[in-house]
Amino acid sequence: MIAPEVLDYDFPTYLEVIADFTANELIPSENEMVEAGEVPSRIVDRMAALGLFGISIPRSYGGLEWSMEQQVQLTLEFTRASCVYRSRFSTVIGLCSQAILDHGTEEQRTRMLPKMAAGELITAFALTEEEAGSDAAHLRSTARRTGDTYILDGSKRYITNAAWADAFLVFARTDESDDGAGGVSALLVDADSPGVRTVLPTIMNGHAEAPVGEIHFDRVEVPARNLLGGVEGAGLTMALRGINHARLHVAATCVGQATRMLEEASSHVNGRNQFGAPLADLGAVQASLGASFAELEAGRALTMESARAFDAGEIPRHRIAAAKLYSSEMASRVADRCVQLLGGEGIVGPHPIPRMWRDVRALRIYEGSSPIHERNLARAMTKQVRSDGTLPDSYRV
Repeated sequence: MIAPEVLDYDFPTYLEVIADFTANELIPSENEMVEAGEVPSRIVDRMAALGLFGISIPRSYGGLEWSMEQQVQLTLEFTRASCVYRSRFSTVIGLCSQAILDHGTEEQRTRMLPKMAAGELITAFALTEEEAGSDAAHLRSTARRTGDTYILDGSKRYITNAAWADAFLVFARTDESDDGAGGVSALLVDADSPGVRTVLPTIMNGHAEAPVGEIHFDRVEVPARNLLGGVEGAGLTMALRGINHARLHVAATCVGQATRMLEEASSHVNGRNQFGAPLADLGAVQASLGASFAELEAGRALTMESARAFDAGEIPRHRIAAAKLYSSEMASRVADRCVQLLGGEGIVGPHPIPRMWRDVRALRIYEGSSPIHERNLARAMTKQVRSDGTLPDSYRV
């Protein structure tokens, strides 16, 4: 649960607490986490006590209710440590809680959100399937209603927190006569339900300490009261609220990761001499660092501006997509340059940069892959220019 004193912090105080937690607990525990193959339970307990599971959840439901700009500022701090830590609470604060908050019934919100905010109810967002990744509208899992119960069948994969979740937000086809988005609904499913089975992968190329998993549903009985919002056929519309929220958090995560890698790389080139001088004095090294810093700050500015626009009113979904696309590609470029600057240490040994290099690569796939964002942004641009001559989320008057 959230420590009582945390609920009384103003935001500047809370931000300092999270910065201190990152510097003095998360970063020093990274090697322990790698050796254990999972986030240590004491760290998860500390995350819960500090309220990290509740940063986006309203105070009326037990959370801290920070604005999106504040959530991004927090993310920039705690993702200077391994982004694996964030994965343990990311599906709670974004994908799941926001869909429940905006579209759930009051009974569903009251039943679930306070426990989620306290870190007592871990949730996972079960959308992706083998034949339905970016093309989520054509998922094949089914939920057939019989009286006051849905019978859920199907499989999900690449699900963050699948192995640790207490409940899943599952997207399944409730109208099999509609093979598109209109036939999909969202269900809240207890992970302990008979017929639920989770499987972890044998190999993870990045994020090894918080592996994604598969979830299999075999005639799982789900009470009809667990239909999100009590409405069928609106599942993917409901998903978008959480997805846009999480997408902006991923953009901020990329900025936080790039910040840490550039700090580590700058320290390395200051301390290593070659050709009679520190590496930091070499023009090629300076060019690499300078270009990386400029790209980092561009990602930071775009992400912060998207957060401010989010708080101002209507969700700027195209700007958020651009922030996620740019920042995830930027983080990978920065990671590659930083590994190069390490030389042999970038390939051999426990230096944090190569581990982060592996981890940030996945962020170009999570919450919409780069090619999908490029396609969707181009379509939105050409459509709106045909309509009124402006770009989506434009700054034009």
